[in-house]
Amino acid sequence: MIRFYAPDIASTLTLPESDSQHCIRVLRMNLGDEIEVIDGRGRLLQCRIVSPHSKHTGVEILHSSNLPLPWNHHITVAVAPTKHLDRMEWLVEKLTEIGVNRIVPLLCQRSERKEIKVERLEKIAVSAMKQSLKATLPEIQPMTPVSKVLDSYEDAQKFIAYCDPSLPRLSLAREYKPHTSSVVIIGPEGDFSPEEIRGALDRQWLPVTLGENRLRTETAALVACDTFHLIDQLH
Repeated sequence: MIRFYAPDIASTLTLPESDSQHCIRVLRMNLGDEIEVIDGRGRLLQCRIVSPHSKHTGVEILHSSNLPLPWNHHITVAVAPTKHLDRMEWLVEKLTEIGVNRIVPLLCQRSERKEIKVERLEKIAVSAMKQSLKATLPEIQPMTPVSKVLDSYEDAQKFIAYCDPSLPRLSLAREYKPHTSSVVIIGPEGDFSPEEIRGALDRQWLPVTLGENRLRTETAALVACDTFHLIDQLH
């Protein structure tokens, strides 16, 4: 069954315009048809259409249940957006599919992209959430300076992944403690600056490598997040 997204469904009993249009005009659903609705906060609702309309379809809730994420800790990926926006959009889609709680676009000294439209990324995350049969939408923060991120996340494992081979790095797969809230930061195509790396190490961020291969920014972010999940599955 196709799932629809309505963050305020419990109070409004109405699908938003985009989902109403898809429901009524594209799928040609009608009065009395049953649909599944997710609210992005972990709830899955079985609903029946009571007022079909291409802009504001009204429903009644038949049943509500919680649909928890399959991991029990918090995963944050902070990554410098790529110069080509389509690669960042691809990353948001894939991170949402494999599982992430928060995505932080990172503003670094060497960033090639210094602005980003959160609304566009959220729409992509919504589609990926539906496709991967989740009911929780990852939080996507606005562009955030790396210095602010480095001063946050005191209650989580903190990893900085960089490319500079002259500086010490440990294996993320070996250092990650399974089932523990974690955050990993990934720099831009030109890597973090030496000052940013020193700032992270001074704040007790653990320097890590993702392996011997040199990875694109968006690939590195996806590999880091998937490493958390793979290690969790082994423990």
